[in-house]
Amino acid sequence: MKKILLYTVLTLSSYTAAFAQKDAQAKAILSQVSQKYKSYDAIKTDFSFTLDNPQAGVKETQTGTLISKAKAGKYKVTLYSSAAAKDVDKEIISDGKTQWTYLKKDKEVQVGDAAKGGEGINNPSQIFTIYEHGYKYLYTGEQKIAGKAYQVIDLTPEDAKQNIFKVRLLVDKVKKQIYSALLFDKNGNKYNYTVKSFTPNAPVTDNVFAWDAKGHPGVEVVDLR
Repeated sequence: MKKILLYTVLTLSSYTAAFAQKDAQAKAILSQVSQKYKSYDAIKTDFSFTLDNPQAGVKETQTGTLISKAKAGKYKVTLYSSAAAKDVDKEIISDGKTQWTYLKKDKEVQVGDAAKGGEGINNPSQIFTIYEHGYKYLYTGEQKIAGKAYQVIDLTPEDAKQNIFKVRLLVDKVKKQIYSALLFDKNGNKYNYTVKSFTPNAPVTDNVFAWDAKGHPGVEVVDLR
């Protein structure tokens, strides 16, 4: 009995040590990612976004472009209704204080306060910083895609009441950049953001991060503030 008890204690101790080691490893990886991302003045990425719910028989994919100034909290997200023709479906623009959400089909732009994080990902710019607040993280190993090695880190919210119960990040092992973020919610939905291209220190002017009313004649402004 003593031997069994000793073995159990040693096993639990080893598991706890391994968990702590993996958690420390995840923190080290994410710190490198954050430091590198925030060292850029501006970035531009092309990405794909997929909503998948097998139970409901739903699987939809859109492509988009993100331009972001992380230090200033400014971003512009463009989602396309057609990847080939680059037809704009929706735009989310923020100057760090105000957010404009342009719905082209509805000829409407909704004006609100800039998003301050919250649950999940409100726009693709947050995939690079989602782990910074409100999540616990665990390194779970490596995964190879098309010959490239990616480090897998699972995030779980500190608030168990959140609808998003897990986020899986894939980090490019060499570039130390987020490659994808897969979110799971309690309704069976999976939201997958995958970075297709990443341009650091992209030449961007501040007028990109403001609504251009003159360039959108006939668009109704709905102020939600």
